[in-house]
Amino acid sequence: MPIEILMPALSPTMTEGNLAKWHKKEGDEVKAGDVIAEIETDKATMEVEAVDEGRLGKIVVPEGTQGVKVNQVIALLLGEGESAEALKSAAPKAAAPATPPAAAQPQPPRPAATPGNGAAAPQPAAAPSPPAAPPAPAAPTGERIFASPLARRMAA
Repeated sequence: MPIEILMPALSPTMTEGNLAKWHKKEGDEVKAGDVIAEIETDKATMEVEAVDEGRLGKIVVPEGTQGVKVNQVIALLLGEGESAEALKSAAPKAAAPATPPAAAQPQPPRPAATPGNGAAAPQPAAAPSPPAAPPAPAAPTGERIFASPLARRMAA
């Protein structure tokens, strides 16, 4: 079974990036630690290293692709003894993770009214926010609370 190489998250807030360059071609041997691609974000360009050994079986996302979602399959790595036949059985599975994130995106808001008809479209009600968590209980009496002087003044 081929190993999926996923688009890495270069930061905790990263949702998508650009696949700038492939350093390996389909069919090239890959060892753990080899640089296989370069990923760009609005802040940095990083190299993607292979974590497994094998042969680069298929590049799913071509070089220069923009807006690649985090955890989307970008390539398939064949293990020792695997052939291209393994790629054919894994192809539908590899394409599946790419489609749900696109379908899950919310639709852009529609204008409330058009200038010609004068009728306003109904606005969806905002979902109520969950109640705030109750404050942490105070320490039992007799125990010392360690706080800086600034924190004590703010609490008073």
